[in-house]
Amino acid sequence: MGMGMAQAVMSFAYSFIGLGLCISQWASNGEFRGGPAVAGAASSSKRAWNSLLALGNIAFAYTFAEVLIEIQDTLKSPPPENKTMKKAAMYGIGVTTIFYLSLGCIGFAAFGNEAPGNILTGFAIYEPFWLIDIGNICLIIHLLGAYQVYAQPIFATIERRIALQWPEAKFIHKIYAVRVPVMEGGPLSFSLSKLVLRSVFVLFTTLVAMLVPFFNAVLGLLGALSFWPLTVYFPVSMRIARGGIGRGDAKWVLLQSLSTICLLISIAASIGSVADIVDSLKLSTPFKIVS
Repeated sequence: MGMGMAQAVMSFAYSFIGLGLCISQWASNGEFRGGPAVAGAASSSKRAWNSLLALGNIAFAYTFAEVLIEIQDTLKSPPPENKTMKKAAMYGIGVTTIFYLSLGCIGFAAFGNEAPGNILTGFAIYEPFWLIDIGNICLIIHLLGAYQVYAQPIFATIERRIALQWPEAKFIHKIYAVRVPVMEGGPLSFSLSKLVLRSVFVLFTTLVAMLVPFFNAVLGLLGALSFWPLTVYFPVSMRIARGGIGRGDAKWVLLQSLSTICLLISIAASIGSVADIVDSLKLSTPFKIVS
Protein backbone atom coordinates (compact mmCIF):
# COMPACT_ATOMS: atom_id res chain seq x y z
CA MET A 1 0.00 0.00 0.00
CA GLY A 2 1.46 3.36 -1.04
CA MET A 3 1.76 6.33 1.27
CA GLY A 4 -1.06 8.16 -0.51
CA MET A 5 -3.46 5.25 -0.17
CA ALA A 6 -2.51 4.75 3.48
CA GLN A 7 -3.18 8.42 4.21
CA ALA A 8 -6.56 8.25 2.49
CA VAL A 9 -7.57 5.16 4.48
CA MET A 10 -6.43 6.74 7.75
CA SER A 11 -8.28 9.95 6.94
CA PHE A 12 -11.53 8.12 6.29
CA ALA A 13 -11.01 5.98 9.39
CA TYR A 14 -10.64 8.79 11.93
CA SER A 15 -13.29 10.88 10.17
CA PHE A 16 -15.85 8.08 10.44
CA ILE A 17 -14.84 7.43 14.05
CA GLY A 18 -15.26 11.10 14.95
CA LEU A 19 -18.57 11.32 13.11
CA GLY A 20 -19.87 8.14 14.73
CA LEU A 21 -18.88 9.29 18.21
CA CYS A 22 -20.59 12.65 17.67
CA ILE A 23 -23.78 10.94 16.53
CA SER A 24 -23.64 8.69 19.60
CA GLN A 25 -23.05 11.65 21.91
CA TRP A 26 -25.89 13.60 20.31
CA ALA A 27 -28.24 10.64 20.70
CA SER A 28 -27.25 10.11 24.34
CA ASN A 29 -27.86 13.79 25.12
CA GLY A 30 -31.42 13.53 23.87
CA GLU A 31 -31.32 17.17 22.77
CA PHE A 32 -29.55 19.71 20.61
CA ARG A 33 -26.65 21.21 22.53
CA GLY A 34 -26.11 23.64 19.67
CA GLY A 35 -28.40 26.12 17.98
CA PRO A 36 -28.89 29.87 17.55
CA ALA A 37 -29.74 30.39 21.23
CA VAL A 38 -26.62 28.57 22.39
CA ALA A 39 -24.43 30.32 19.85
CA GLY A 40 -25.77 33.65 21.07
CA ALA A 41 -24.81 32.87 24.66
CA ALA A 42 -21.24 34.02 24.07
CA SER A 43 -20.37 37.70 23.87
CA SER A 44 -20.68 39.38 20.50
CA SER A 45 -16.94 40.07 20.32
CA LYS A 46 -16.11 36.46 21.16
CA ARG A 47 -18.51 35.22 18.51
CA ALA A 48 -16.93 37.56 15.97
CA TRP A 49 -13.40 36.33 16.74
CA ASN A 50 -14.56 32.72 16.66
CA SER A 51 -16.22 33.27 13.29
CA LEU A 52 -13.00 34.69 11.85
CA LEU A 53 -11.04 31.83 13.41
CA ALA A 54 -13.44 29.36 11.79
CA LEU A 55 -12.69 30.92 8.41
CA GLY A 56 -9.01 30.16 8.98
CA ASN A 57 -9.77 26.55 9.85
CA ILE A 58 -11.91 26.18 6.74
CA ALA A 59 -9.14 27.73 4.64
CA PHE A 60 -6.61 25.29 6.10
CA ALA A 61 -8.87 22.38 5.15
CA TYR A 62 -8.73 23.43 1.49
CA THR A 63 -5.08 24.41 1.25
CA PHE A 64 -3.79 21.71 -1.05
CA ALA A 65 -2.78 23.57 -4.21
CA GLU A 66 0.93 23.38 -3.34
CA VAL A 67 0.92 19.59 -3.66
CA LEU A 68 -1.30 19.29 -6.74
CA ILE A 69 1.56 19.72 -9.21
CA GLU A 70 3.73 17.18 -7.42
CA ILE A 71 0.88 14.67 -7.40
CA GLN A 72 0.08 15.34 -11.05
CA ASP A 73 3.72 14.62 -11.96
CA THR A 74 3.33 11.08 -10.62
CA LEU A 75 0.31 10.30 -12.83
CA LYS A 76 0.60 8.32 -16.03
CA SER A 77 -1.11 9.08 -19.32
CA PRO A 78 -3.35 8.39 -21.13
CA PRO A 79 -5.72 9.88 -20.11
CA PRO A 80 -4.05 13.30 -19.84
CA GLU A 81 -2.75 14.05 -16.35
CA ASN A 82 -4.60 17.35 -16.08
CA LYS A 83 -7.96 15.72 -16.81
CA THR A 84 -7.33 12.97 -14.27
CA MET A 85 -6.26 15.54 -11.68
CA LYS A 86 -9.28 17.73 -12.36
CA LYS A 87 -11.65 14.83 -11.81
CA ALA A 88 -9.78 13.70 -8.68
CA ALA A 89 -9.83 17.22 -7.23
CA MET A 90 -13.55 17.58 -7.91
CA TYR A 91 -14.41 14.30 -6.22
CA GLY A 92 -11.96 14.92 -3.39
CA ILE A 93 -13.30 18.37 -2.61
CA GLY A 94 -16.88 17.10 -2.77
CA VAL A 95 -16.30 14.20 -0.40
CA THR A 96 -14.28 16.21 2.11
CA THR A 97 -16.85 19.01 2.08
CA ILE A 98 -19.61 16.55 2.93
CA PHE A 99 -17.49 15.18 5.76
CA TYR A 100 -16.59 18.60 7.12
CA LEU A 101 -20.16 19.85 7.06
CA SER A 102 -21.53 16.66 8.61
CA LEU A 103 -18.94 16.56 11.37
CA GLY A 104 -19.21 20.28 12.07
CA CYS A 105 -23.01 20.31 12.29
CA ILE A 106 -23.36 17.08 14.26
CA GLY A 107 -20.45 18.00 16.52
CA PHE A 108 -22.12 21.31 17.32
CA ALA A 109 -25.41 19.53 17.96
CA ALA A 110 -23.62 17.15 20.34
CA PHE A 111 -21.41 19.64 22.23
CA GLY A 112 -22.75 23.12 21.53
CA ASN A 113 -20.31 25.87 22.43
CA GLU A 114 -18.16 23.29 24.22
CA ALA A 115 -17.24 21.57 20.96
CA PRO A 116 -13.44 21.14 20.94
CA GLY A 117 -11.22 22.13 18.05
CA ASN A 118 -10.04 18.54 17.76
CA ILE A 119 -13.30 16.64 18.01
CA LEU A 120 -11.62 13.46 19.28
CA THR A 121 -10.45 15.30 22.41
CA GLY A 122 -14.10 15.86 23.30
CA PHE A 123 -14.39 12.18 24.16
CA ALA A 124 -11.32 11.96 26.40
CA ILE A 125 -13.41 10.96 29.43
CA TYR A 126 -15.91 8.81 27.57
CA GLU A 127 -15.91 5.19 26.55
CA PRO A 128 -15.08 3.33 24.38
CA PHE A 129 -11.50 4.42 24.97
CA TRP A 130 -10.13 1.87 22.51
CA LEU A 131 -12.10 3.41 19.64
CA ILE A 132 -10.84 6.89 20.50
CA ASP A 133 -7.29 5.53 20.64
CA ILE A 134 -7.72 3.96 17.20
CA GLY A 135 -8.94 7.30 15.86
CA ASN A 136 -5.92 9.10 17.30
CA ILE A 137 -3.55 6.47 15.89
CA CYS A 138 -5.12 6.89 12.45
CA LEU A 139 -4.72 10.65 12.80
CA ILE A 140 -1.03 10.29 13.69
CA ILE A 141 -0.36 8.03 10.70
CA HIS A 142 -2.18 10.45 8.42
CA LEU A 143 -0.19 13.43 9.72
CA LEU A 144 3.12 11.58 9.35
CA GLY A 145 2.51 11.32 5.63
CA ALA A 146 1.21 14.88 5.40
CA TYR A 147 4.29 16.14 7.26
CA GLN A 148 6.50 14.48 4.65
CA VAL A 149 4.61 16.08 1.77
CA TYR A 150 4.58 19.59 3.20
CA ALA A 151 8.13 19.50 4.57
CA GLN A 152 9.86 18.25 1.42
CA PRO A 153 9.81 21.64 -0.39
CA ILE A 154 11.35 23.26 2.71
CA PHE A 155 14.04 20.60 2.94
CA ALA A 156 14.81 20.87 -0.78
CA THR A 157 15.18 24.66 -0.66
CA ILE A 158 17.45 24.70 2.39
CA GLU A 159 19.59 21.79 1.21
CA ARG A 160 20.03 23.29 -2.26
CA ARG A 161 21.26 26.57 -0.80
CA ILE A 162 23.61 24.82 1.60
CA ALA A 163 25.04 22.70 -1.23
CA LEU A 164 25.71 25.81 -3.32
CA GLN A 165 27.25 27.64 -0.37
CA TRP A 166 29.74 24.85 0.47
CA PRO A 167 30.32 22.84 -2.72
CA GLU A 168 33.38 20.98 -1.38
CA ALA A 169 32.18 20.02 2.09
CA LYS A 170 32.12 16.26 2.59
CA PHE A 171 29.66 16.64 5.44
CA ILE A 172 27.16 17.97 2.91
CA HIS A 173 27.95 16.03 -0.26
CA LYS A 174 29.25 12.62 0.81
CA ILE A 175 26.55 9.99 0.37
CA TYR A 176 26.20 7.02 2.71
CA ALA A 177 24.18 3.90 1.92
CA VAL A 178 22.53 1.68 4.50
CA ARG A 179 20.59 -1.46 3.72
CA VAL A 180 17.31 -1.75 5.59
CA PRO A 181 15.93 -5.31 5.55
CA VAL A 182 12.25 -4.32 5.40
CA MET A 183 12.72 -1.79 2.58
CA GLU A 184 12.66 -2.68 -1.09
CA GLY A 185 14.39 -0.91 -3.93
CA GLY A 186 17.99 -1.00 -2.79
CA PRO A 187 19.90 0.65 0.06
CA LEU A 188 18.81 3.83 1.80
CA SER A 189 21.04 6.72 0.69
CA PHE A 190 21.59 9.88 2.71
CA SER A 191 24.15 12.51 3.62
CA LEU A 192 25.05 13.55 7.14
CA SER A 193 23.90 17.10 6.45
CA LYS A 194 20.42 15.89 5.47
CA LEU A 195 20.23 13.62 8.49
CA VAL A 196 21.19 16.40 10.89
CA LEU A 197 19.20 19.17 9.20
CA ARG A 198 15.98 17.22 8.95
CA SER A 199 16.27 15.85 12.47
CA VAL A 200 16.82 19.35 13.89
CA PHE A 201 13.90 20.69 11.85
CA VAL A 202 11.55 17.99 13.12
CA LEU A 203 12.68 18.50 16.72
CA PHE A 204 12.30 22.27 16.45
CA THR A 205 8.81 22.17 14.93
CA THR A 206 7.73 19.58 17.49
CA LEU A 207 9.01 21.75 20.34
CA VAL A 208 7.21 24.81 18.97
CA ALA A 209 4.00 22.79 18.63
CA MET A 210 4.30 21.69 22.26
CA LEU A 211 5.05 25.20 23.51
CA VAL A 212 2.19 26.76 21.53
CA PRO A 213 -0.46 24.03 21.76
CA PHE A 214 -3.44 26.02 20.50
CA PHE A 215 -4.90 23.54 18.06
CA ASN A 216 -7.68 25.61 16.50
CA ALA A 217 -5.88 28.94 16.52
CA VAL A 218 -2.65 27.61 15.02
CA LEU A 219 -4.49 25.72 12.29
CA GLY A 220 -6.54 28.82 11.58
CA LEU A 221 -3.45 31.00 11.32
CA LEU A 222 -1.62 28.53 9.08
CA GLY A 223 -4.67 28.21 6.89
CA ALA A 224 -5.18 31.95 6.67
CA LEU A 225 -1.55 32.65 5.78
CA SER A 226 -1.30 29.95 3.12
CA PHE A 227 -4.80 29.97 1.64
CA TRP A 228 -4.72 33.09 -0.52
CA PRO A 229 -1.18 32.96 -1.96
CA LEU A 230 -1.05 29.22 -2.61
CA THR A 231 -4.66 28.18 -3.19
CA VAL A 232 -6.02 31.30 -4.89
CA TYR A 233 -3.43 33.80 -6.15
CA PHE A 234 -1.01 31.28 -7.65
CA PRO A 235 -3.64 29.22 -9.56
CA VAL A 236 -5.52 32.35 -10.68
CA SER A 237 -2.32 33.94 -11.98
CA MET A 238 -1.45 30.74 -13.83
CA ARG A 239 -4.92 30.59 -15.37
CA ILE A 240 -4.68 34.18 -16.57
CA ALA A 241 -1.20 33.66 -18.01
CA ARG A 242 -1.89 30.30 -19.68
CA GLY A 243 -5.30 31.35 -20.98
CA GLY A 244 -4.06 34.62 -22.42
CA ILE A 245 -6.77 36.52 -20.56
CA GLY A 246 -6.29 40.22 -21.15
CA ARG A 247 -6.50 42.88 -18.48
CA GLY A 248 -10.01 44.28 -18.32
CA ASP A 249 -11.71 41.25 -19.89
CA ALA A 250 -14.78 39.86 -18.15
CA LYS A 251 -12.91 36.70 -17.09
CA TRP A 252 -10.00 38.78 -15.82
CA VAL A 253 -12.34 40.91 -13.71
CA LEU A 254 -14.09 37.85 -12.28
CA LEU A 255 -10.84 36.07 -11.45
CA GLN A 256 -9.28 39.14 -9.88
CA SER A 257 -12.46 39.78 -7.89
CA LEU A 258 -12.33 36.20 -6.60
CA SER A 259 -8.68 36.67 -5.65
CA THR A 260 -9.41 39.94 -3.85
CA ILE A 261 -12.32 38.47 -1.89
CA CYS A 262 -10.20 35.50 -0.82
CA LEU A 263 -7.39 37.87 0.20
CA LEU A 264 -9.80 39.76 2.46
CA ILE A 265 -10.99 36.45 3.92
CA SER A 266 -7.40 35.42 4.62
CA ILE A 267 -6.66 38.74 6.33
CA ALA A 268 -9.81 38.48 8.46
CA ALA A 269 -9.03 34.88 9.39
CA SER A 270 -5.47 35.84 10.34
CA ILE A 271 -6.77 38.56 12.64
CA GLY A 272 -9.21 36.15 14.29
CA SER A 273 -6.54 33.48 14.73
CA VAL A 274 -4.01 35.90 16.23
CA ALA A 275 -6.67 37.25 18.60
CA ASP A 276 -7.48 33.72 19.75
CA ILE A 277 -3.78 32.92 20.26
CA VAL A 278 -3.35 36.08 22.34
CA ASP A 279 -6.34 35.15 24.50
CA SER A 280 -5.08 31.58 24.89
CA LEU A 281 -1.59 32.75 25.88
CA LYS A 282 -3.08 34.47 28.92
CA LEU A 283 -4.28 31.13 30.28
CA SER A 284 -1.80 28.77 28.66
CA THR A 285 0.48 26.24 30.26
CA PRO A 286 3.43 25.01 28.17
CA PHE A 287 3.10 21.45 26.86
CA LYS A 288 -0.62 21.35 27.67
CA ILE A 289 -3.05 21.17 24.77
CA VAL A 290 -5.62 23.94 24.44
CA SER A 291 -8.21 23.02 21.81
